[in-house]
Amino acid sequence: MFQRLLICTDLSDGLQRLAHFTPSLAATGFKQITFLHCVPFKESGAIPRADAEKVEQARSQLESGLKNIPAGLSVDLKVESGRPLDLILKIAREQSVDLLMLGYSLRNALSEKIFGSTSAEIYKRTTIPVLSVRPQLISTYTREELDQRCRHLFRYLMLPYDGTEAAKYLIEQIKRRAAQQATPLLQACHLVWIVDDCDRRDIPKEPFIQQAQKELATVKAELAPLNLQVETEVRLGSPVMEVIKAATEPDISAIAVCHNPRNSLLQLSIPSFTQDLFRHSWHPVLYFPLIR
Repeated sequence: MFQRLLICTDLSDGLQRLAHFTPSLAATGFKQITFLHCVPFKESGAIPRADAEKVEQARSQLESGLKNIPAGLSVDLKVESGRPLDLILKIAREQSVDLLMLGYSLRNALSEKIFGSTSAEIYKRTTIPVLSVRPQLISTYTREELDQRCRHLFRYLMLPYDGTEAAKYLIEQIKRRAAQQATPLLQACHLVWIVDDCDRRDIPKEPFIQQAQKELATVKAELAPLNLQVETEVRLGSPVMEVIKAATEPDISAIAVCHNPRNSLLQLSIPSFTQDLFRHSWHPVLYFPLIR
């Protein structure tokens, strides 16, 4: 599905461990992998300057894991001083990456609003898909578990679908990338439509459920030529919580979502399915910005 990966690590989020698993990532279809670590400038003195000592320490730590790189895989290492947001966007552009991998820590909306979040800013500004993972999980996987995770990043995707422009764009992206894969890396999709029951509980929900089932059947037919195993499901309840519950039963690798980057992920006054899913899901979240 993807070929050029940029892994952004602060060396405490567990993503630095992936340097030991380049053969496993190559099995997922990647041809080029870049590891990026950003070192803050030294603040002593009137002019901020690069911290050469910390840059060298970080480079040495990452290089120690880059062994047994398989043939056909290009691996690059970038350790630079500067603002993480600026460096991530710059390196992504220079390397022509088609996927970013970030650690997404547990933060609430208020802390993001007050203190900011590099990950949240990336989601607002990037036009490149982003795979977010929980540092708490990556840090605790055994080597065997992490090897399997790297090999099956995109094997089984859950696709929340509600008939909106963003949902249709998500399906387009999945269809295009699945059609391009040389080996069957993406093997199955689970389409789930959540009928929100939070508003106007007195309104019968059965017509909405039937309409959702009908539209999901149409989408399933669109995916049929790709030789994917496709399951569909309609659930009633809170969208984020029901998607998370639905993901616990199948053997889901990641939850794929689409969001219009023009709509801020940090607006506290406007509920955001994507924003809340990032905060609450322990599954990796594959995010596609809606680009037209």
